[in-house]
This record gives sequence, structure tokens and C-alpha cells, in this order.
Amino acid sequence: MHFVISREALLKPLQLVSGVVERRQTLPVLSNVLLELKDSELSLTGTDLEVELVGRVKVDQAHKPGEITVPARKLLDICKSLGDDAPIEVSLADTKLTLRSGRSRFTLTTLPATEFPAVEEEPDTFSLTMAQSKLRELLANTSFAMAQQDVRYYLNGMLFEVAPDYLRVVATDGHRLAMQTLSMSNSIDEVQKLILPRKGIMELARLLNDDAGDVTLTFCQNHMRAKVPAYTFTSKLVDGKFPDYNRVLPKGGDKVVTGYREELRQAFARASILSNEKYRGVRVMLSSGELKILANNPEQEEAEEVVAVDYEGEPLEIGFNVSYLIDVLSTVSSEKARITASDPKGSALLEAEEGSDALYVVAPMRL
Repeated sequence: MHFVISREALLKPLQLVSGVVERRQTLPVLSNVLLELKDSELSLTGTDLEVELVGRVKVDQAHKPGEITVPARKLLDICKSLGDDAPIEVSLADTKLTLRSGRSRFTLTTLPATEFPAVEEEPDTFSLTMAQSKLRELLANTSFAMAQQDVRYYLNGMLFEVAPDYLRVVATDGHRLAMQTLSMSNSIDEVQKLILPRKGIMELARLLNDDAGDVTLTFCQNHMRAKVPAYTFTSKLVDGKFPDYNRVLPKGGDKVVTGYREELRQAFARASILSNEKYRGVRVMLSSGELKILANNPEQEEAEEVVAVDYEGEPLEIGFNVSYLIDVLSTVSSEKARITASDPKGSALLEAEEGSDALYVVAPMRL
């Protein structure tokens, strides 16, 4: 293997592919990136056995094709540290990969490409194509509600529900839920429900670009594959049953509050400073025309915020985890946000007043 490539061309795909690679690995080859040169195209592959990312880039000069794996982190650090101007010459001799750029020379150890695990090939079941910006928006508006390390492993991921006329993504950690629906026509006959793991969602979001055309999502029995022009991303699907989100969507809430989103977010953020660090509870008190937020902590410190809102109804007092409310109000994109509640024991429904079909449910807290 022998080729010449500019630093800039190599650095971007290397950064994305290295993000997939886990630093602490039981298999040494999994901390490596696979380099394959065919004709004048270099492909870089990283995997942790759950997700895989392949990036493709054109080289300036291709002298000799070949394939090898090298330590991802070291290769990335070398490329970052080199100057912009000089091209990088990469050559493989025996089991050593040599990089030359200007007056710098680096020699890296390698492992054979045959040791690198490949994702199992399986037949496609269906696929859909959409703008990268749209999918990125869906993930950004909902991914914060995924669980982090829940024993109910299917919550540490996101539900993709694909129907003939829509794509819906749903995330929940059992205390809050985020959901958004995109109308689109899909070539399937019945609703399909698939769960992508948390890492798959995070890496996919990093890959998507707002101004770079379409992404094609292909779903198989055990994997999901996303294709954009220069990258192919594959993630295992979570084998589990996602909870029925329709059962937690609050129905018939008669207390509807509308207020300026940023004003509410800042008020909750200020009140959160003096909330209990462990439980993060705040008391929300609704009365005609205003919303009052009360927070206190074990040190007997208190915070009180009053925000003017559109509300005409019975007074209501309800407790919430303030972090959940701040997350939603940071995500909603419209100028005003709407909160619908029914009673102190029922969940609240939060949404943008207009311009978005994302829905957020936050369970109440006993304070």
C-alpha cells in the first residue's frame, strides 16, 4: 500500500470514523481503523461491534493498493499535529505503516486486515430516503430523552416507527418522553417498529449534515444502515419491545398555559440553582395570568420566580424535575411554548405553540 493524500482530506473522515472506535477494547484490532486503498479511493472503517462507520475519500496519488489496520487514536493525533500545507505520504512495508509529511516521519505498528471484524451481510427489508437536515432535526429534538444506563436496555435507545405515510421517532427514560413525527410516503404495507441503540443515534447525528443532500436508511432484520454521499454507517438494532408510548400521552388536559419559551427556560434555570441537587424538584404553581416556580434544598435555601403567562383557569400546584423542563424548553424552537396539564398527579404535555409537531411528556414529582 502506497499513496499520497492532503491532510485536510484525510482528517475529516478520520475524525468521524475514530469517534466510533472504543478506546478500551478487549480485542486489540477494535482500537484500530481499517484502511483500504482501491484505485484512487481510500476507505476508512471503524467499529466497536455494535456500530460501524465507513468513510470514503479520494487520494491525490495512488501508487499501490492494499489494506491494513492501524491504531485509530495515534493516526488521528498525528494528522491533527501536522501542518496544513505538506501532503501526507503513506506507505506500508512488512508490518509497519510509515507516514511522511514535510520533515516529519512516523512509523506505526499494524494488525492484518483479515483480523478486522466485518458486519454480517443480511437482506434488506425496507428503506427510506429523506433530507439529512430533516433526520438531524428529528434526532436533535428527541434524543435527550433517551435513558443512559437503564436496566430496561430497550430504553437506552430510540424507537423508529415507520408507517406507509410517516416516520415517527420516540425516546423515553420512563420519567419523560420526546416524540416527533415526519409525514412522508414509504414503500411499506404495515407499521414497522425498530429500536436503535444510544450510541448508534449519537454517531448518526454526528454524521448528518444540514446542507449535504439526502440520507438513505435501510433496515434489515438485525441492523440499520445509513448512507450519505461519502459515508456508510451501520448500527445493530436493539432486540426488545419498546413501551406503548400512546398510553403515556396525557389525554384531556384542561389546564393550558402558553408563555414565552426563553422567558420560561431562564426562570426554570435560575430556580434550579437552589433546587435539591439530587432530586432536582421544583414546585410549579399556576394561577390566572402567572406561573410561579418555587425551589428549595436541604440547606433551607429558597428560590422564587414568577413568569407572566396566558392562563385562565383553576389554580394548580404540581411538582416537576426541573432538569426535564429545561431540556424541553431548550429544544423547542418556537417563540412560545404550550404546557397542558390536568391535575397534580398527571403528566404534563409540552409542545411548541406553532411550527413543530414534536411532543414532550414530563411526569410529575411528589414533593
